[in-house]
Amino acid sequence: MKSIIIFGANSQDGYYLADLYRKQGYEVLGVSRTGNWLRGDISSFEFVEEIVRSHGPAIIFHLAAKSTTYHEAIFENHKAIGTGTLNILESVYRFHPTCKVFIAGSGVQFVNKGEPIHETDPFDANSAYSVERIYSVYLARYFRILGLRVYVGYLFHHESPLRKTTHISQKIIQAVKRIAAGSDEKIELGDIAVEKEWAFAGDVTEGMAILVGQDQVFEAVIGTGKTHTIEDWLKICFALIGKDWRNYIVIRDGFAAEYKCLFSNPSTMHSLGWFPKIEFAELAELMLRS
Repeated sequence: MKSIIIFGANSQDGYYLADLYRKQGYEVLGVSRTGNWLRGDISSFEFVEEIVRSHGPAIIFHLAAKSTTYHEAIFENHKAIGTGTLNILESVYRFHPTCKVFIAGSGVQFVNKGEPIHETDPFDANSAYSVERIYSVYLARYFRILGLRVYVGYLFHHESPLRKTTHISQKIIQAVKRIAAGSDEKIELGDIAVEKEWAFAGDVTEGMAILVGQDQVFEAVIGTGKTHTIEDWLKICFALIGKDWRNYIVIRDGFAAEYKCLFSNPSTMHSLGWFPKIEFAELAELMLRS
C-alpha cells in the first residue's frame, strides 16, 4: 500500500489531507507535537531519518510550524520550518529519493503592495516567520537541483470548523454561537477593515494534492484570489443568527494591523484545473453549524 507522511498532522490542513488520501487508498502516518498522532521532534534529523527509511512514503507533506509572525517564536519556527525542511529533504535525498515532498509556504513571505500575489513575486523577509519560510523555499530549490521532486504551495488564509480560537475567524464564530445561546458578551477586535482571503481548508488541501501530481510545475500560490474584510465576516456570521453585529463589537484602541490587504493570484493553480468550491457565505455557515 502506498503511504504518505504528514508532519504537522494535528492542524486543520493535516486533518483534511489525511482524509483525502485515505479515501484514495493511501496509508497515512501523521506526526505532531499534539493530538493522537506519532509524537516526535521534526528538528531531530535522527527522528526524521528513521521515519523516512522505515516507511518509504510516496509523498511527505511538511506543514509543521508555529502560526505566528511574532519574533518571540523565532526559535520555535526555525526548528519546525527551517530545520524541519532540511531534515526532511536530506533524509529523502539519502534514503528515498523517489519520494515527493510538499513544503507549505505562505502569502506573508512576499512583498505585499496590496495587489494579488503570484508565486513569481519577490520575497520580503519582514518577520521571523517569513525568514524561515523563505529559507525553506531555497532549500526546496536546491534539492530540486539534486534531483528531488520538491513542491512549494504558498498558502493564504483558509479556515474550517477545525480552526483554533486564536484565529480571528474562529474567535468570532465561537462568540456568535454563545451569543445565539443567550450570551450578552462583547467581542474585542482590532482593525475590522483588514481584507484577506477566506478559503476553506478542505479546498486548499485538494490544491496541495493537485500540485504534487505535477511534473512541470513545482511552486504555486493556492488561494481564492478574492478578499473579504473582517467586517464582512462579522456581518455574515451575525446575520445567520438574526442579530446586528454592531451591538456586540468593541474596537481596540491603538491597534495596528500587520497589513491592510493580503490576497493571491492563483492563476497557475487555475491552469492546473483547481478552483475552490466553498464560497465565503458557505464557509461561515459551515463553521457556525458544525
